[in-house]
Amino acid sequence: MRTDTGSVKSARRALEIIEYVTQAPRAASFAELAGALEYPRSSLHGLLATLTEMGWLELDPRTRTYSVGIRAWEAGRGYLNGRDLVERARPYMERVRDDLDETVQLAVLDGRDVVYVARVDGSHRLVTSYSVGGRVAAHASAGGKAMLALLPADQVAGRLAGVPLERYTPATIGSLARLRAELSTTRSRGYALDEEEYTVGVRCLALAVQDHDGAPAAALSVSVPTVRFGAKEQKRALAALTRNARALSRALGHDS
Repeated sequence: MRTDTGSVKSARRALEIIEYVTQAPRAASFAELAGALEYPRSSLHGLLATLTEMGWLELDPRTRTYSVGIRAWEAGRGYLNGRDLVERARPYMERVRDDLDETVQLAVLDGRDVVYVARVDGSHRLVTSYSVGGRVAAHASAGGKAMLALLPADQVAGRLAGVPLERYTPATIGSLARLRAELSTTRSRGYALDEEEYTVGVRCLALAVQDHDGAPAAALSVSVPTVRFGAKEQKRALAALTRNARALSRALGHDS
């Protein structure tokens, strides 16, 4: 059996403290936490001080008891916002699917990657890595490029700094200079393409979905085998995605 040590043990204990305080019927004292969790008192003092400093817990100076802090509330809001985004997006995704009878995805940016948070399939089911919860390098995906194109250059550089751009196929963009040129083209034309850059034999077209501040909240995309995605089909996909990405952006408060 694996025994957690060092920072792993500290991380587990910090999360267990948050869980305990979250589920407690009232604010918890140090003595209550020490008795319930059975941590060394010196370790518990340090963990509580760190969690309080970072906003995960709040310490009432009068009663010396701990309750849930603002950071826990923010994390919960982030989770609910993600669920709300999927629920709002699904009707628009289904309209694109109905127009094209192809696989439609919704993705969000997470650092260097995109994470697929929703997907609807047409009758031509597509077996790819773009399943819900799947993660793909942003520079190698249409959805990732659509969102990166809306970020300031320094933010793009910050996300991608320090690690070479991984090559997945011969078509994958492998340098920051080439990626910057591709993002400039994407901004100008208003949509992004993945031309077999992540999976040989699959092309993808994507548009960013913008929030009320104009920031990229997500990307709406369609993925199709290359043999079925010629110029005519891409034109139809672009029209369907444009209508629905703009409509979803307006639903999120963007004046598009």
